[in-house]
Amino acid sequence: MPIAALSAIVDCRRPARPLVLAVALLLALPFTSAVAREAAPEQEAVAEVTTPLTSPHDARQYRVLTLENGLTALLVSDPEADKAAASMNVGVGSAQDPADLAGLAHFLEHMLFLGTDTFPEPDAYQGYISRHGGSHNAFTAPLDTNYFFDIEPEALPGALDRFSRFFVAPLFNADQLESERNIVHSEYMARIRDDSRRENDVLNQLLNPENPTTGFAVGSRDTLASPPEGEPSLRERVIDFYARHYDANVMHLALIAPRPLDELEALVTERFAEIPDRGLSRPVIEEPLVTADSLPRRVEVQSVRDSRQLRFLFPVPDPVQEYRHKPADLLAHLLGHEGDGSLLAVLREAGWADGLSAGVAPGDGQHALFSVGISLTPAGAERLDEIEATLFAAIDQIRDSGLEAWRYDEQARLAEQQFRFQQHGSPLNGAMRLAMNLTRFPVEDVQYAPYRMDGFDRERTERYLDALRPDRLIRLYSAPDVEGERGSPWFETPWRELDDEPTEARPLAGLALPEPNPYIAEDVTLLEEQHDKPSQVIDEPGFTLWHMSDATFDTPKVEWRFSLQHPQASATPREAALARVLAGWLDDSLNEAFYPARLAGQHFEAYAHARGITLSFSGWRDRQDQLMHRVLEQLQSGEIEPATFERVRYRLQREWRNAPQAALHRQGHRTLAEALVRPQWPTDALLEASRELEVDDLRGYREAFLAELRLEAMAVGNLDVELATREARLVADALSPRLTEEQIPDLVPLRADSSLPPLVPVTTRQESLVLRYLQGPDRSLESQARLAVLGQLIETPFYQRLRTEEQLGYVVSAGYSPLMDAPGLGLLVQSPDTESEMIQARIDAFLDDFAERLTDLDDDELAPYRRAVHDGLLRRDTSLSERANRLWQAMSFGDTGFDRRERLAERALSVSARDLRESWSRLREAAVANVTFDPGDEPSDVAELTQHLAPLPEADD
Repeated sequence: MPIAALSAIVDCRRPARPLVLAVALLLALPFTSAVAREAAPEQEAVAEVTTPLTSPHDARQYRVLTLENGLTALLVSDPEADKAAASMNVGVGSAQDPADLAGLAHFLEHMLFLGTDTFPEPDAYQGYISRHGGSHNAFTAPLDTNYFFDIEPEALPGALDRFSRFFVAPLFNADQLESERNIVHSEYMARIRDDSRRENDVLNQLLNPENPTTGFAVGSRDTLASPPEGEPSLRERVIDFYARHYDANVMHLALIAPRPLDELEALVTERFAEIPDRGLSRPVIEEPLVTADSLPRRVEVQSVRDSRQLRFLFPVPDPVQEYRHKPADLLAHLLGHEGDGSLLAVLREAGWADGLSAGVAPGDGQHALFSVGISLTPAGAERLDEIEATLFAAIDQIRDSGLEAWRYDEQARLAEQQFRFQQHGSPLNGAMRLAMNLTRFPVEDVQYAPYRMDGFDRERTERYLDALRPDRLIRLYSAPDVEGERGSPWFETPWRELDDEPTEARPLAGLALPEPNPYIAEDVTLLEEQHDKPSQVIDEPGFTLWHMSDATFDTPKVEWRFSLQHPQASATPREAALARVLAGWLDDSLNEAFYPARLAGQHFEAYAHARGITLSFSGWRDRQDQLMHRVLEQLQSGEIEPATFERVRYRLQREWRNAPQAALHRQGHRTLAEALVRPQWPTDALLEASRELEVDDLRGYREAFLAELRLEAMAVGNLDVELATREARLVADALSPRLTEEQIPDLVPLRADSSLPPLVPVTTRQESLVLRYLQGPDRSLESQARLAVLGQLIETPFYQRLRTEEQLGYVVSAGYSPLMDAPGLGLLVQSPDTESEMIQARIDAFLDDFAERLTDLDDDELAPYRRAVHDGLLRRDTSLSERANRLWQAMSFGDTGFDRRERLAERALSVSARDLRESWSRLREAAVANVTFDPGDEPSDVAELTQHLAPLPEADD
């Protein structure tokens, strides 16, 4: 698939597809114009006000301010938002680290949270955010440092009071310096086995060392060590860095809230006008990312995970400068295509690859790397030269006949649809995205830039295409069996460089450029019908259908879920593994056929679960039935070929083999779920069962699975009941479900008891872990409400004490952690150098002290925590898919009235301080589940140790 050239700009956490818009389409759309107005005389802090371009279906109001001190602020008034959110992007990052203090920008980011002139307490900001149902974080990138939070709307002024002082008068508390340096080091150690960081550590050795983005960004105890006597102290260096680089002119603030624009403007000008204006500008990096005389290069890297990856990298100009035309995006689209005749398709046919991506990696504003990444099979790992030859054959094909205006225009049409019917997501993600966009694009294009393209420009595109040559190549192969001659400096990655010798490898045959996309929606009419909740429109012994018309997101899309349930789907590890292979085969076998549909906004996924397999359809209402027809045909009668079976089984086995390499805290939560939810099988059991499977086993399983089914379906979106019924009947008539609800086993949460020993996950990590789980007495709404409020109350003090004060590790958390509808509190610490026994003792001491806090708690002090739980439960859905998933989950838990969360939210408001003291006493006395690990521990047989556990009681509410 293509990687969006601007992915790190428009969404720092989630890659997006390349988005383009032809000028003819631009002229046809009634976009809101960008206009400027002069600041009113009384607004002395405001120098200029602008309104950006927006989609015709975007009902929010926008205003961009430029304050007198140089700060740019984008205000978004969203009356429907149930959270307020802010993001401040500072145009400085790890690229500005001094040569003798690697990680200083990241360390400074940490220090800003620990007190300011008007709010000197280290937890003043976090505690306020937590009390009012919010979240917060920050990240440091090579060019940017981004700080962000969300909160209940009425608490926004207080949050901005605290947040704004980060950029005006931070204290850089000397007594917090050592503890935060230890936290930074713990963060480094928590990521030292991350393959992407290990590989990039090697890549940085191949790039130009004069380019400042190639340095060590995280920091450690060594790089942030106190300087020799007589030199400026670490605190003085932090303050100096802040003074040199933090300035209103390089700051961009985005604020989204359900308040009028004038109110938001007042909130910003009153608080952020004090940020110093030091006359700074965003640093420009002139040093090239790659020196021309250093290429080509081919290296091999040892990976931690069982994964074989091949990356082809070419230096190119940073396409951020070309955002109006996006010349690199057409190349990414053609090389990353997965349809018939594509580069990936011919590699899959040869049995050499099972995934591919293409696009421009984030650059430094002037320079970047065009990347083609390929996930290899073991057979493909033996064919690196042939794969390289096939890539250059695909590039030559594009050079010969791929640069055609109709291909560009087709992408433009898809982008027009996406921009016109965009769903904004959460206020927090929106604020982060917009703050980053403000940094890089003109203010009028802050919303439009990711979608904008002003017409096909052959000359611009050819300049990027000309950069994709063998003599400009960095080829980087990673695999667990690579023997390295060198080690990378920061992540200790073994690697070696190969001689640049000519190869006689021949490319694979069968390459072809994409045909016109047949799945682009034509009917994008918006239907106005709106329902409050789903209603059951079909109720038959083997088949139920729930339908909800939804127009709230102003998009003519529909979310379909079909649960194909079988009584033996998870009866044994073998059955569970076969269900996953069948779902994976269905996805994989349709990959080439459905890739154009995905580009057109029509998505299909099959996934296995404890009760069977779910077929998920997401996309435009128009032509969605075409996908349904094709999926049913393939599921029932598609040929299960040995090569496809082996590819899918290998991919699943690779995932299961790599499970012990996952972040230790995630492994802890997975072990807990394996222990306390039935039916559930550990990944090592699934891996073992899969080793015995043959292609005929899958063929037989499909036949048996389809012969005994129950079908539950739900349609949510812009469709009427007639269309929903017709399309659901299409599926039901094809599958002929006949089993009743009673014939399908339920998922059941289990009660932890006193005989349950500490559970040790299957892991290869070298840190220590404690996950303590305090389980509620039953599954009643009352128990859920009480533990949810306790979780809200315990979050900040646990973090402040065990992470900030006691410095036990970077990953520290506490809060409400239900397993399905079984309530519980999860207390977690992952540490690089403190053993689990000591962590347990620290947790015990904290819990004893927390009991004293509860003794002094009154209902007035508790009120904001109750409200935070209430508002969090009723949080507005931010996309149609999110709403569909929430309703689908509610139905799977038996909440066919779709009102359980509302009843739980109301129950949370009635929880008293006395209720919490009573529940806390019971929690401390009851059995708990502990997941612990120290390096060298033998893993537990979780299934054996928990087979005696009884179900956690239900409740009649």
